[in-house]
Amino acid sequence: MGRVESFSPITITASQKFPAGEDVATGLFITCAGMLLALGLLMVYSSSMTSVPSQEEQTFLIRQMMFLLLSGLAGIAVSRIPGAFWKLLAPILYFTTLSLLVLVLMPGIGRSVNGAQRWIRLGPLSFQPSETAKLTLPLAVCMAIFRQRLRTRWQANNLFAYAGLALLPMGLIVIEPDLGTALFVGLAAIVALWLSGCPARYFLRIGIAASPLGLMVFALRPYQIARLRGFIDTWTHPEAAPYQIQQSLTTLGVGGTYGVGLGRGWQKLSFLPEANTDFVVAVIGEELGLMGTLTIVGLWMGLYLCGLRLVRRVPEATFERTLSMTLLTMLVLQAAINMAVITALVPPKGISHPFISYGGSNLGMSILCLGVIVSLTRAPASLQGTCSASPHQ
Repeated sequence: MGRVESFSPITITASQKFPAGEDVATGLFITCAGMLLALGLLMVYSSSMTSVPSQEEQTFLIRQMMFLLLSGLAGIAVSRIPGAFWKLLAPILYFTTLSLLVLVLMPGIGRSVNGAQRWIRLGPLSFQPSETAKLTLPLAVCMAIFRQRLRTRWQANNLFAYAGLALLPMGLIVIEPDLGTALFVGLAAIVALWLSGCPARYFLRIGIAASPLGLMVFALRPYQIARLRGFIDTWTHPEAAPYQIQQSLTTLGVGGTYGVGLGRGWQKLSFLPEANTDFVVAVIGEELGLMGTLTIVGLWMGLYLCGLRLVRRVPEATFERTLSMTLLTMLVLQAAINMAVITALVPPKGISHPFISYGGSNLGMSILCLGVIVSLTRAPASLQGTCSASPHQ
């Protein structure tokens, strides 16, 4: 039997191997993601159709296929990186993201679309630096937790340091402006802290301290208040609801149980805004019906359950366990938020659907997150220290 190596509080054998069933879990995990990607390609083509026949839908499809090819190659490469190596990459990637978020705000470098300066163009391609924060911020927060928990117990001062890590990229993203993405990456930091065992009372302190800042952001952006009012009107005065929500609900309602047929939807023809990006699931609801939307829900449930099985094979109270669980949770949560927006369960905001919405930045980061999860769970994680995984106090 192999030599036993002990790292408090975990003990495993150096010769420990994963059960054959874990390889099946990896295959099912990738299969669910692959099916979502295939459905995404199909619906990008269908939802990009216009009322006047043109080559536009083929253009969107070709671009998305190119994004998928490049992202897939990058995801495969990332999945082969040893899990422990991410500890070294964490600070590098975090400061790279901060640098990109600063560059995108500079005139002549950042590209403005619809009043928001969120894109950097590289030749024929453009990308959103804010999307990189969905990976690099949880990575940096998990690394900070890992290092601090080797030295001391949970302390409020350390928690404010973690909040500082999150507020730097969040502030730069808000300036673009992109409040939805800023809140989402902030939520990723909170999830990382929660999964690492941070006592619940500390979240209350952070919430109280951050509430004035949140109120100030809304005060400086009156259109955010208008969106909240529109969301309330959706449920109190439906005729006064925002146009995009009215069209989204109409699109879903037209589909019924089985849909009107693939490619036969009418709402995408200049009625439904952002039909191939933020509201692509509404198009699925119209063309494939309730059965189509439930299929998406089922695939995401399968992805999450298989991902949980992968994560469980990583020793508890480790950097690898916390990071992989955070990335898996945020992927599923982003899909859930997107579906909540199109069904008017939350205020409208530009949150794309992972794997399905058109766009290279969102697609690329979603696939890279998959690659990191596979990387962290491919082999027994390094147990060179732990971060707290005690029950919440």
